[in-house]
Amino acid sequence: MLSRWMSGSSRSLEREYNCTVRLLDDSEYSCTIQRDAKGQYLFDLLCHHLNLLEKDYFGIRFVDPDKQRHWLEFTKSVVKQMRAQPPFTMCFRVKFYPTDPAALKEEITRYLVFLQIKRDLYHGRLLCKTSDAALLAAYILQAEIGDYDPGKHPEGYSSKFQFFPKHSEKLERKIAEIHKTELSGQTPATSELNFLRKAQTLETYGVDPHPCKDVSGNAAFLAFTPFGFVVLQGNKRVHFIKWNEVTKMKFEGKTFYLYVSQKEEKKIVLTYFAPTPEACKHLWKCGIENQAFYKLEKSSQVRTVSSSNLFFKGSRFRYSGRVAKEVMESSAKIKREPPEIHSAGAECCPPRPLSRRVPAGLESLRDSAHSTPVRSASHGEALAARGARADSSERVAVIADENYSPADSVLPTPVAEHSLELLLLARHLNGAPCSIEEEKEAEASTPTAAEAAEPPGPRALGPGGAAQAPQVNKFVLSVLRLLLVTVGLLFVLLLLLIVLTESDLDTAFFRDIRQTPEFEQFHYQYFCPLRRWFACKIRAVVSLLIDT
Repeated sequence: MLSRWMSGSSRSLEREYNCTVRLLDDSEYSCTIQRDAKGQYLFDLLCHHLNLLEKDYFGIRFVDPDKQRHWLEFTKSVVKQMRAQPPFTMCFRVKFYPTDPAALKEEITRYLVFLQIKRDLYHGRLLCKTSDAALLAAYILQAEIGDYDPGKHPEGYSSKFQFFPKHSEKLERKIAEIHKTELSGQTPATSELNFLRKAQTLETYGVDPHPCKDVSGNAAFLAFTPFGFVVLQGNKRVHFIKWNEVTKMKFEGKTFYLYVSQKEEKKIVLTYFAPTPEACKHLWKCGIENQAFYKLEKSSQVRTVSSSNLFFKGSRFRYSGRVAKEVMESSAKIKREPPEIHSAGAECCPPRPLSRRVPAGLESLRDSAHSTPVRSASHGEALAARGARADSSERVAVIADENYSPADSVLPTPVAEHSLELLLLARHLNGAPCSIEEEKEAEASTPTAAEAAEPPGPRALGPGGAAQAPQVNKFVLSVLRLLLVTVGLLFVLLLLLIVLTESDLDTAFFRDIRQTPEFEQFHYQYFCPLRRWFACKIRAVVSLLIDT
């Protein structure tokens, strides 16, 4: 009895997995899930912890062992989606940026979107002019440390914060000037709201760039925004296509196709090449979900989409959530009291700003990394040294007068490992600091020393081993689907032939076929002898069974 109980308890423990989800303020939420728990269960646990009702804008992201990012699918098992070994590490992020973030119903939702856009600004995904960058940073400063106080905020206080991938003294002075003269008296909520309103007007608001190459081999970044499909090359937005102009998206291997129908029935096809097939599939799925969310009127209009023209080939995917219009209508019906938000009071900035508003459900941010990162003395000296070298070559400005390149930012969809190393080296030479998110996600995808010491499992084998297994499996499945379809078509044709030759149905369609010379020749020269041969064989088998 005791051994049976112990074996049962051990089996139940094996079916439980520890999950850690990094929140937007860099705090962590840990929980235990069952083996068959769906993604929706984990997401609901997280939203309950955050006291979040307007949750359709958010999602859970994770990185597989190949450094490819994915959005957790809520209709599938969490364990089956995670290719890494437990415990699982994921990130809570904004998946669908609100079309108008200032119009969100609850302040806690606006606060979480504010944290996400602040991350985008810090990691170089939100591109803007220097003047806009200074204003956005000043709003962040006002929200975190409150009004300027000469007694608490010494000269150069804004330089202790890291708002962007790179800084310049001129930009820091501009940020401090706006904070001192234009934002006095604004509460944290008001500053965050103004920040959202300003960010919404930028061309790269909501951009989650996927690195690709165009047909000429030029580097490009593809992204999906609340308003349409965007292509960025260098400092310029070379394509912007509204969602109602996108007719189809598909992919084959590393190649992504976007079908566009514009005015005067002008149809074009944009072709781009992703670093890997997995990255291309991720790009395609993101495009399908974003188009469904922003374009459709009702979730009942969502259809299963295939990546190929042939239904037995390629991937099939269906968006499973609500669409933007339904989310807005649902938000308007929220009647609860707004979640309590605490204010910790303004403090002087070093070593970290203490004025942070903490929604119920979020950990206290006093000791967390939510606040705008503060540059250490050694790092500041390194930046100063780089700045001195840049002064001599007239390249001090961190953000150009027009735009700065997304190539200096952390890419949400990682490129191949060797390309990522080159990117990091280029960023180091350009003077861009390595980001917190980059370090953490590298740690999340790096095996521990104990794991590295163990013999490699099936997933750890090289290109000559199990790495080719997924491709072989896909080929086998494709062949099996083709055979199944062929057999099905032959079966349907056989049924139609039997109906034509043996049934008494006298419809006009059947009558016309039976009266054709070809059918009469087939019937008397081939079908009737074949039928007599089958009948003879069946009688022989029956007589043999009777005799025995």
